[in-house]
Amino acid sequence: MAAFFSNLRNTVIVGILLAVLMFVLYVEIQGFDAASFWPFFVRWLHVLSGVMWIGLLWYFNFVSAPTTPQIPAELRPALGKYITPAALFWFRWAAMSTIVFGIILAQLNGYLGHAYLLDSDEGFADPKAISIGIGMWLGTIMWFNVWFIIWPNQQKALNIGDRFASLSADDKAAAARTAGTYSRINTMLSIPMLFAMVAAQNIY
Repeated sequence: MAAFFSNLRNTVIVGILLAVLMFVLYVEIQGFDAASFWPFFVRWLHVLSGVMWIGLLWYFNFVSAPTTPQIPAELRPALGKYITPAALFWFRWAAMSTIVFGIILAQLNGYLGHAYLLDSDEGFADPKAISIGIGMWLGTIMWFNVWFIIWPNQQKALNIGDRFASLSADDKAAAARTAGTYSRINTMLSIPMLFAMVAAQNIY
C-alpha cells in the first residue's frame, strides 16, 4: 500500500475512478438529468480548482513565507529552484481553471452578466446575486493579481526559466516584495470572497 500511495499519478487516478463510481450510483439511483448534471459537473470542477488555488495561496502565506527565514541559508536555494516554481505552476493554472469554470458555471445558470453587475440592472433587489457578484469580482481581482503581478514578479525574483539572470539583487528583491505584497492582498481577499460564495449558496 505504501508503494501505491507513493505514486501521485496512481493516487489521483483512483480518486477520479471513485468519483466516476459515485456518478454511476447517481445514474442508477435517479437517472441521468443533463439539465442538472452539467451545471453540477462544472461546479465540481470549479470547486476542485478553487481548493487547489486557495490551498496553495494559503500554503505560501501561512507556511512558506513565515518558515523560509528559519531555513539555513545554504538550504534555501533548493526552495527557490525546485519547490516554489513547481508550486507556482499549479497555483497559477488552478487560478485560471477556477475562473474559467466559474464563468462557465455562471453562464450555464444564467447569471453571468447579472452577477457581475451586482444586480444593478434590476435595482439591487436580489441579495443572492449581489453576494455571488461580489465573490466573482473578488475572484477576478485575485486571478488578475496572480497572472499579471504575482507570477511575473516571481519569475524575476527566482529567475524562473533562467530568463532574468542579468537582474540585479536589488531588482530581484523588489520583485519578491511586490509578489509577496500581492500574495498577501489575495490572502486577505480570499476570506470575504469565500464568505460571499458560500453565503450566496446557503443564506440567501
